[in-house]
Amino acid sequence: MIPEYKIKSEQTVNVINNLLNQGITKISVLLRHSERFFSKDPLKEPFMGLTDKGKKYAFDLGTQLCSGLVPVLYSSSIGRCIETAYLIDKGFSAVHNNLATDHNRLDDRLTPFYIRDMVKAVHMVQKTGVNNFLRSWFDSAIDEAVMDNPADTADIMCRFMIERIMNLHENQICLCISHDWNIFPVREFKMGLKHETAGDVDYLDGVVFFEKEHQYFLTDNNTDPIRLP
Repeated sequence: MIPEYKIKSEQTVNVINNLLNQGITKISVLLRHSERFFSKDPLKEPFMGLTDKGKKYAFDLGTQLCSGLVPVLYSSSIGRCIETAYLIDKGFSAVHNNLATDHNRLDDRLTPFYIRDMVKAVHMVQKTGVNNFLRSWFDSAIDEAVMDNPADTADIMCRFMIERIMNLHENQICLCISHDWNIFPVREFKMGLKHETAGDVDYLDGVVFFEKEHQYFLTDNNTDPIRLP
């Protein structure tokens, strides 16, 4: 069965705009890619690109970004994330006088770097189901030869997102296009959101990081800001 996910681009843009309305401009967004194709063969998953609707959703998100902040784009090296970043860029440029952004940058920390043994991980997911597998991972019940420590994974993701804020120039916002599994441990370990109750990370949904008064916070469309150490 093909999983069904909602499109959360509007909610993501609303979170960004609410921060801008508070005078907060140092923002980085950890964003899931847009709607994608699926394969019955799990080993083909890295090669599944965006659907036509997914391409439109990504382009439309770009058109909805505030003209006062030029997006700086990073993505996973997996194709659907590259496509999403490219189309957000094109959408933004199309409505803001063809203003060109910097080229998308690839970064391994936005890929599924935490999977050490893909074959074993896929077999475990097939045997137990995704949700049970994720709970086992978050409870450190999976050998670290298969999956990296989940709390360490959350730390790596948060450090990466804070570094993006620190590297921003004036009038820039950072958008980092990644995967739902990169976002799950951030929600679990940094936001206190259990996967069983928080549910899926939908398309173009994610976590927004920001700096306020020299402190760093993260939030999403359902959660009040949480300060990071």
